[in-house]
Amino acid sequence: MRLPPEDRDLSPHTGWTREHWEAVADALLTAVRPHASPGGALIDLPGPRPSRSGRRSDGLEGFARTFLPAALRVAGAGGADPHGLLAHYAAGLDAGTRTPTAERDLADGDRESWPLITDRGQAMVEAASIAFALRLTRPWLWDRLPGPVRDRVGRWLTDALHRVPNDNNWWLFPLSVGGFLAEAGIAEPEARAAVRRGLEHIDRWYLGDGWYTDGRPRAFDHYNGWALHLYPVLHAHLADDRALRAEYGERLAAHLAGYAHTFGADGAPVHQGRSLTYRFAATAPLWAGALTGHTPLAPGTTRRLASGALRHFLDRGAVDDRGLLTLGWHGPDLRLVQVYSGPASPYWAGSAFLGLLLPPGHPVWTAPEGPAPAEERDTVLALPGPGWLVQSTAADGLVRLHNHGSDDQPADAVGPDDPQYARLAHSTATGPSFEGPADNHLALLTGDGPTERGRVHPLGTGPGWAASRWHPRVGGREVPGVTVTSLTLAHGAEELRAHLVTGGPAGTPVTQTGWAVAGTRTERHLAAGVRADGRLVSELHALHGFTAADSAPVPGGTAFGPEAALPRLTGDLPATGPALFACAARLTAAGHPSALADALTLEARTDDGDPTAVLLTVRPIGAPALRIRLAPGEVTVLAAEED
Repeated sequence: MRLPPEDRDLSPHTGWTREHWEAVADALLTAVRPHASPGGALIDLPGPRPSRSGRRSDGLEGFARTFLPAALRVAGAGGADPHGLLAHYAAGLDAGTRTPTAERDLADGDRESWPLITDRGQAMVEAASIAFALRLTRPWLWDRLPGPVRDRVGRWLTDALHRVPNDNNWWLFPLSVGGFLAEAGIAEPEARAAVRRGLEHIDRWYLGDGWYTDGRPRAFDHYNGWALHLYPVLHAHLADDRALRAEYGERLAAHLAGYAHTFGADGAPVHQGRSLTYRFAATAPLWAGALTGHTPLAPGTTRRLASGALRHFLDRGAVDDRGLLTLGWHGPDLRLVQVYSGPASPYWAGSAFLGLLLPPGHPVWTAPEGPAPAEERDTVLALPGPGWLVQSTAADGLVRLHNHGSDDQPADAVGPDDPQYARLAHSTATGPSFEGPADNHLALLTGDGPTERGRVHPLGTGPGWAASRWHPRVGGREVPGVTVTSLTLAHGAEELRAHLVTGGPAGTPVTQTGWAVAGTRTERHLAAGVRADGRLVSELHALHGFTAADSAPVPGGTAFGPEAALPRLTGDLPATGPALFACAARLTAAGHPSALADALTLEARTDDGDPTAVLLTVRPIGAPALRIRLAPGEVTVLAAEED
């Protein structure tokens, strides 16, 4: 990919400018052209496997998801289209809507027809991207299409208004279609009704402070930014609906206040949740805040975070030697990919080019880059909505997300732990283990195997802490009578992980694992640790309840490398008294820190008034001591004491 020279005066952190964004958009869009069908309706990208929806749907996905960044590129240039992008997509609109079909596969005689929009069908998702692209380029594309083509495209899109979406962020896809159709004077009553329905549904999932759950009771992930905030705010902006823009823009601004802290100094977003192959789509809400004026971020900080994320992935192999985005995180990695994703799915990342709608003279392009929050100072930020604690350190720019509220479990069924949601912690530099020991996890080792975390019940967050309750599961069934009450405290680069286990049989083995670091060699004793070939170090140090330590390999590695390892502590449930297991943990790339054993101390004793509870006094170096009461299903931070 050929890029302009860096500008380290304007962009001291990334070197990138608006010209870099334009060049990346041009390169990505040029690379997909050889894979378009003769009429341009389908872009059938090569890949390791099709999605569950079939190759025809995947071809539509290629068309729709590249149409959106093409539209942003042209609209951001005021209609200038030197690469003839809109002509390609105009031809595809014509060819794809002549004879829409229910056929999943591409037949020899029909390599152009789009799939029909059906209940819970993937075509509904892609219709939203097409609708936004048409809306953005209306003066240069839609208004110039022949009448019969407009009629056919309108009829195809109208089906989205009458079909049933999945009960999650999918309600925003008919909303997006409805916004365009109402503006174009097509099926206006039904279109406006679809907009209202979409907003009503996501309002049910809004928890305040800028956080939505995505349909499932405790599903929190990047869909907050690249769908649940982006789609209504972009609709309101394009409709010039001031009331709607204010309401949903204020939610977006509240979200960005915390979200900005989840990007590492190297540009990486926190590696958590599903659809991670969308990669730098994580920047879309940053641009949406700047576009609508609903952001707490300075213009230079917005660009620094967005350019950092885009560059992070391009510098680490997200684009292959054909110029195509791959299914994975850095390079290809199908373990991160859901069954609904096909070869063109990564082009959801096209929404990242939303910033091009801001003119070249806008401060977001002209202001010098400011530092990312993770670069400014050590921070521990509680996010009560998702039950998260975000911890970052300026010395190495790492961000760690301690999870006491997200599990992605359905409301009315039991699902296995999803490694991308259920771990106690996620970060910008580590990925979860998919095989072997689960990283960042406390497990009871039963006769049926190690337990999973299951449904997470948040117990609260506060300055420097977050806590949850959960009932360990094996094979989809809870271990009878067992409750784990978990607490994380964070200060600097150090963490305290404390777990009170009640109801388990005496003698049951218990394990606690730490961060899984890619490219590692193992190290030492009761402070178990692993060190990356570079600078990344993962450590655990037993403080209470654990009696042994080792390090374990992670088969197949993580999204960050094919070889990985993690530290591990072990102990047994005691015969009498509260079963407290506590350790210090650390993930750092800041050279050679002090011994983890010296970073904090813990005193624990049984509560005189309740033999099932324990009182903890935690003394982090350089911070006031904390007194905490840990009881079954209950955590109370009693006080902070000056040493």
